[in-house]
This record gives sequence, structure tokens and C-alpha cells, in this order.
Amino acid sequence: MSFSELGLDPLILKSVLAAGYENATPVQMQAIPAALSGRDLLVSSHTGSGKTAAFLLPSIQRMLAEPTVKSMGPRVLVLTPTRELALQVEKAAMTYGKDMRRFRTACLVGGAPYGLQLKRLSQPVDVVVATPGRLIDHLERGKIDFSRLEVLVLDEADRMLDMGFVDDIKAIAARCPAERQTLLFSATLDGVVGNLARELTRDAQRIEIEAVPHKEAKIEQRLLFADNMDHKNRLLDALLRDVDMVQAIVFASTKRSTEEISDLLADSGFASDALHGDMQQGQRNRALQRLREGRTRVLVATDVAARGIDVASISHVINFDLPRQAEDYVHRIGRTGRAGRTGIAVSFAGMREGGLVRNIERYTGNRIEVHTLPGLEPTQKPASGRPSSSGRPRGNNAPRGGFGDKRTGAPKRGFADRNEPRSYGERPPRGDSRDNRDRGYRADARPARGDAPRGNRFEQALVRGPSDVPRMTDERGARGPKAEVNGNSIEYWEKREREAKVAAAQRSYGKGAGGRAAPSRGNESRGGANRAGVRGRFKD
Repeated sequence: MSFSELGLDPLILKSVLAAGYENATPVQMQAIPAALSGRDLLVSSHTGSGKTAAFLLPSIQRMLAEPTVKSMGPRVLVLTPTRELALQVEKAAMTYGKDMRRFRTACLVGGAPYGLQLKRLSQPVDVVVATPGRLIDHLERGKIDFSRLEVLVLDEADRMLDMGFVDDIKAIAARCPAERQTLLFSATLDGVVGNLARELTRDAQRIEIEAVPHKEAKIEQRLLFADNMDHKNRLLDALLRDVDMVQAIVFASTKRSTEEISDLLADSGFASDALHGDMQQGQRNRALQRLREGRTRVLVATDVAARGIDVASISHVINFDLPRQAEDYVHRIGRTGRAGRTGIAVSFAGMREGGLVRNIERYTGNRIEVHTLPGLEPTQKPASGRPSSSGRPRGNNAPRGGFGDKRTGAPKRGFADRNEPRSYGERPPRGDSRDNRDRGYRADARPARGDAPRGNRFEQALVRGPSDVPRMTDERGARGPKAEVNGNSIEYWEKREREAKVAAAQRSYGKGAGGRAAPSRGNESRGGANRAGVRGRFKD
């Protein structure tokens, strides 16, 4: 369907055709007529589906009519999660409204000077594109007026909620007029996004656009397993030195990682730049401008670059760190293969990151093929049980999802194979193993108090043989058999009484009767404080 059949004004249609657009995408065909009717919309659409024009074209067309309220505030407000996406949306708004009289826009994002933004807001403005954080700053300063606002657009609403902007979005919506049109665009309309949509919209029309599979076929996806961080660095260096690589975006998980990787690449001779959220907006703009002009060959970035960057010359996207959200993977690899070109997306995975890989495969519906680079093959085996690059099935033809032996890959016995011997030998009964015999006295070998004895330990020693009898020590600590003791003799009990008196004297602050340390005579050393009690008596 062409744009001329969507009910657009000839003035706006002229700008659309001048921009090179002829046929509308599915989301544009459904969203534009519904938005022109004035209804609230909840649109679920994937990245690259043309949703920017789907909400900008009908919103700009409303400005052909005179506003009912006279003020300098915006008539259309668009909220985006990142600065780059905000700049891209403002650029598209200027393209579609270039033939309108006195059409002005303003972009309010963090990292940019307040002075330039305040200068834009000091004059009547039609479209404001902003990130929630910076817009809240202007609202608290009283520098922006929403009295004549007609349309509120939430672009990439799911991403804004993931970034923690839910309270800011609610605060901004509360400052907007109740009689407004709300257009919410998101990759999903379930969960938290659905709750927010029900709170901000009234009788909204729901539009869901499925992803087009054939567009994803232009991006070749590869998976490389890495042993450690040093292995990742060597894989990255090898990929960037490929002659087929024109420009690349390397995605890292943290801001610090982007700086470190960019510095390492610069030291290796690559023209690299870093891009992350802590940079000033001027620095980010210059980094993107150098990338568009071809002066930067490698851009190392966090997920702030996963949306809003449209550079046709990017041939490779490299996920140095896998994203935690499968949806972010789709947005990352969407930075390559632009404008009908083909692209390559390479992801590095650690040996214990098989779960993240499976989540991505379930989300995209495509299996990522495992590749290796000659001379840089991994030396370890992934813990996830994924097949190797040769395509062979999992260990020893084990069924997918089975629990095999982690060391050999052999399948473990099923519950129905109880009668079959274990592959590593039957386990001997507890109590007869060599480890238990070598421990000597064991707490569990003593009779339980008040219960029948568990067994005669000395009879078991006779059965095992003299070599397994626990060894003992004599009074001087020398190893050897213990001397016979007559427990019924008078000498034995006189000796025990003397030991008890010595022990009682030493327990009184460790001193004898005269304040001196108790003398150590003969066997009395064995009845000291450390030998007192039940254990001391049984040792004799």
C-alpha cells in the first residue's frame, strides 16, 4: 500500500515522497489511519519496522490545524530511552515537517548544554523529543509548558521501563493534559508494559505486528566459545583484522569495559572509539559522526548504541559480552545489514554461558551456528552441552536434554536400570571402605547413649586383621601397643584419685594452692586441664 492511500495531507505526503518512501510498512498501514482518527494506540512492533513514521506522520498532520490553547509549549511530546534514538526521531520529524510553515523542534537529552535547550524552549515549539531524565529536570525548573500538548508518544516503552524510568514517565504523564492522545510503541505489551499502558491510555486500540523472518536472513549469526578473557581479546583481534571487515560495533556489558577494550584496540593500531552513558552528549555525537564519516573503524559501546544508530557501512557486530536480555541481542545485531546489505553478527560466549545462548535462540527462533577460528580453538568444553562446530550430537549420542556424565559425556543410568552395574564400579558398603578404616576412632562408631550398642569395634578389627587395628600411643607419645591395665586393683584407683586432685587444682585459674603452677609428676601430666573429663579417663 502506498502512502497516498493512508489519508495523509498532500503537504506531508510531499515530504514523505521526497524522502524516498513510496510503500508503507505493515505497522504504518495500520497505525497511521488509526492515529488520524484520534484514538489511543498500543502498538507492538519489532525494530526496523518503520514505527517512527507511524507515530510522527499523523502527529505532525494534527499541527496543520490551529491550536486551541495559546502558549509556547509543544503540541507533540515524544519520549525515548536513549539520546541517540531521540536525535534520530527529531531528525525524522524535521524531514517530514520541512514543508510546513514555522515548524520547530527541540531535543532535550542529558549530556547536552542546558543553554541551547532553554533557548529552543524560549520560542514556540511544535515537537519535543526528550529522554525522561532531562525532561524531568526542565519540568522541575518550570522551563516547559504542557498546556497545549495534544499527543504523547512513548517510543520503546519496554526499554524505558527496563532502564528504570517508570516513575519519571508517570510523573510526566501526570503533568500532561487529560484530554490528549497517547501512542505507546513497544516490542511487547505484556507484564509491566501492559500495566503502564492501561494506566496512561483510554479505550486504546491494540495493534500487533509480527516480525518479518526474511529480513533477519541477511544477517549471518556466528557463535565463538572462549576459554577466558585473554582468549576473547585474541579472537577480537583476529576478527577485526579480517579483510572483509569494513566497520564494526563491539558491544560490551559495562562502561568500564568499553573504555578498556577501546584503549587496547587503539594500542593495537585500530581506529577505535568508545560510546557509553557516562559520556557527554557532545562526545557521543562526535564519536557517531566519526563513525558515519568512516574515520572510526571500530566503535566499542554499551547497549546505548543498540538502538538509534543507522550506519549502512557497518559490516560486523561483535558481542564481546552476551546481553542479559534476549531482546537486546536482536537490537544489537540490527545495527548491521542496514539498507538491504548483508551483515555478520559474532557473539563470544564463555564456557558457562550456555543458558544465555539458549535464551537468545528461543527468542529469535533461530539456532546460532558454532564456529572456530584456525589456531584459536577453545581448549575447554562448554558446560551447556551444545554441539561442537562439527555438528556432532551431544556426548555419546545422549538425547537432547538428558543428564549425562559431565566428565566423559556418557549417559547416566536411568531409573529403570537399577540392576545394571555402574560404569565406574559399585560403591562399597559404608563402614568397610579403606577411608573409614584409616580414620581410627570415629564418633559414629561409639555406642549411642541410652541405646543398644551399634557393634563391637574390636571384634570388627579382629575380622579385618591386625594391620587395620587403630594405632595408639603410650604415655611418652611413642607408637606401640598399650600396656595392660588392671582396673580392679587398689593402685589403679589411688592413681586416679591423685590425678583428680591435680586436675581440680589446675582448673582453679590454672594455679596450684600456693599460687604456683601445679607440678607435673609422672602420669599427672596426662590428667591436666586438657585431659580432664570423660575423654581423659577413657584414654587410660
